[in-house]
Amino acid sequence: MRIVIAEDLLLLRDGLIRILTDTGHQVVAAVDNGPDLERAVAEHRPDLSIVDVRLPPGFRDEGLRAALAIRAEHPGAPVLILSQYVERSYAADLLADGDGAVGYLLKDRVTSLDDFLDAIDRVAAGGTAMDPEVVRQLFARNTRDRGVAALTVREREVLGLVAEGLSNSAICAALSLAAVSVEKHITNILTKLDLPPDADSHRRVRAVLAYLNG
Repeated sequence: MRIVIAEDLLLLRDGLIRILTDTGHQVVAAVDNGPDLERAVAEHRPDLSIVDVRLPPGFRDEGLRAALAIRAEHPGAPVLILSQYVERSYAADLLADGDGAVGYLLKDRVTSLDDFLDAIDRVAAGGTAMDPEVVRQLFARNTRDRGVAALTVREREVLGLVAEGLSNSAICAALSLAAVSVEKHITNILTKLDLPPDADSHRRVRAVLAYLNG
């Protein structure tokens, strides 16, 4: 796929370019600031943008704000945030449109190249790839909601894995559950959250994340 990278650290940016190129992808632009990111996306219309949160000049939230601007200008444009930090408010804003094609991974928790490549594939295809810590913090925003309060402990576990972008079979493996049990838990979750079941897993994940966004 064609990818744009926004990362200010030279070694990490070059490392990402090498990894992506070696695995068959094309990096069409690699920039170190928000405005250049927005221009690169407008010019190249990439299949995916990989964006750091804190970019020059302020090193606060320039990357996320640029990602939000990109999604506003190009609805549904796939964006994978790759950061050391969880910026809850902006992460919630990024999920708010419910369009999917969004990921948020924490740099120091990416320990498997295969998992990282799987994440970029899922986001580029319209799905989601969320670090469990990001999911936990977003989930915590709504723990007082009656729908969330009605979930059992196991349903909360399943919901967290759904929000990370895991398939039913992956959830079965992670929790050592039978497929029929996972399907029942997901049906119960969607019912309790007043989210109708849907055969499209991408739309199901987007609906759950939209709820978590509050």
